[in-house]
This record gives sequence, C-alpha cells and structure tokens, in this order.
Amino acid sequence: MTPPGAGLPRFTAAMVRGLRGPKSPPDPRRPIAVWDELETAAPGVGVATRVVLLAGAECPFPCAHCDLWRHTLDGPTPPGALPEQLRAALSLEAGPAGTPTWIKLYNASNFSDPRAVPPEDLPAIAALVRGFGRVVVETHPRLVDDGLARFAAALGGRLEVAMGLETADAGLLAWIGKGMSREDFAAACARLAAAGIDARAFVLVGLPGLDERASVAAALEATAFAVASGVRHVSLVPTRPGNGTLDRLGAEGLFRPVGAAAAEAVLERALGGDPGAIVTLDGWDWGRLEGHCDACRDPRLARITAMNLAQRVLAPVPRACACPAAGYD
Repeated sequence: MTPPGAGLPRFTAAMVRGLRGPKSPPDPRRPIAVWDELETAAPGVGVATRVVLLAGAECPFPCAHCDLWRHTLDGPTPPGALPEQLRAALSLEAGPAGTPTWIKLYNASNFSDPRAVPPEDLPAIAALVRGFGRVVVETHPRLVDDGLARFAAALGGRLEVAMGLETADAGLLAWIGKGMSREDFAAACARLAAAGIDARAFVLVGLPGLDERASVAAALEATAFAVASGVRHVSLVPTRPGNGTLDRLGAEGLFRPVGAAAAEAVLERALGGDPGAIVTLDGWDWGRLEGHCDACRDPRLARITAMNLAQRVLAPVPRACACPAAGYD
C-alpha cells in the first residue's frame, strides 16, 4: 500500500511562501476580531467564552495547509501592542452567550515565540485575563517551554495550550512542513500535563492525496492519537483552500476539500466512539463546504452545534433535499 503523501509534490518553505497571495496587514494596536461563543466545558455544559484574534508576527513554520499568515505582521509584534489590543477586546459588551468567563487568545502564531508575544508583555497580559476561569492560547508543540508554566502561574484560572496536530500520519506530517513528529506532539502534551496545563489539539479533516473516505479515517486516527496523548479537547477543522499551496494541488487534482457529509461523519464517529475528551467540529467555514443546499445548510450546522455541546450523536435533520448524509461506515 502506498503511504499517504507519497505521491504528493514536495514544497520547500520558500515554495510555500512563493505560492501565497498578498497579505492584509493588520493594525498592531487593534485586535483582528473579537466575538463571544459558547464553549463546551463538559457534555451538555456550555461556557460563555470571549475569542480574541490578536494581531502579531507571522509563525516561523510555513505549513503547506495554513492560511493564518494572511493577517499577520511582516516583523516582530511591537512591545505593548498585545496588551493594548486585549484592553480593547475586553472593553466590548458581552454577546448573546452571556458574560464570558473563559477567554481564547489566538495570535495566528505561537504564544511562546518572543517575536510574536514579547516577553515583557506577559505580566500585563496575565493581569488583564486574571479574572477568567480558563485562558486558551496557541503554540507549536516544539515551542512548549517553561515560559508557559510561568505564565500559567500568574493566572487566576487554568491555562490551556492549543496545538496543531493536523494528522497522526508521519508521512503527511512531514509533507505539511510542521517541523515536528507525532512524538514531538506527545512529548509536548506530557510536558504541559506535568506543569498542570491542559492541552487542546487541532485536527484537519481532509488532506491532500486522500479521498473523502480516507480523510475521515485519518481524522479519526489523529483524534484517537491526540486523546491518547492526553489532550482535553480535540477541535476538528475542515481543511480549506486559499493559502496558495492547496490551491495549486487542487488545480492538479491532488486536493479537494471534504464535503459536508464527510465533516459530519467524522464528528458522529468520534462522538460515537467514546473518545475520552471533548471533541467538536469547527463550523467556521461551514457555508463554503460542498454537499449542502439552502434548505439543509443551516439546520445541519445547528445540529453540529448541538452535538458539539451535548457530546453525543443526535438524530439527523429531517429534510427533503437530495444532499448526501453522513456515512463512510
């Protein structure tokens, strides 16, 4: 059997960057976006959470699938910029989910990279979020260091570190250009656990060189690996084009985003298998997926949202359209 990724063209970091489109540089004094959402804390238990997309430096790892570089700075994050952004984000009124008690600080890079988060700003950031019961940041598994433990100690709540696992397949990990192995991810989770910090994993649904059925299986394998490594929450993310590299592969017939039915199938099978952690499907770009129509699009997204919260498989949405339902058994 040919290993996944074996037939894919190889892209160097320079090639990945060369296939990109133009950036939309953000204002380093303002957050890119702020919103409130209901985060799943436990089966059936939702917590109002403020999500802050911070403007900062680009990640040094040019992964072949990533499009987060589009709204990053060309140079280091200026000292003082992140606390200023955070103050602006915290000044906004609460949304429909209620007063947020958790907060996510996502910076399209790595919280433990001093180019992205100046170390001199960490005390101010910690002071600003001290009233939240859980603080979620993101970083690369190989950048998990003692600085995260020191930041966690300065918080009044629990720190959770989100890391991109993407896939548990060694060949595809190497092709993506993550600069890490499965073992690196597991070691990062162990280091976080030893410091009393929770871990979260991002898992891609849909990878180059795989058809939908294989993509469903790969996402479930990665979910199982993440849970075995000790993560508290697995976030399933349908892989989206738009970063240049995947668009190039799409034109060559080597990549096609999964459809709605495949995305639903991964969530259903993960929840139906007693994963041992919170597992949710990201509905961020649901409207861009193929395989749903005007009649079923919103009801199916509402079902996904309800399953994310309930952490169990719910009855399919009754519908008269011909759109495919989740399958791949």
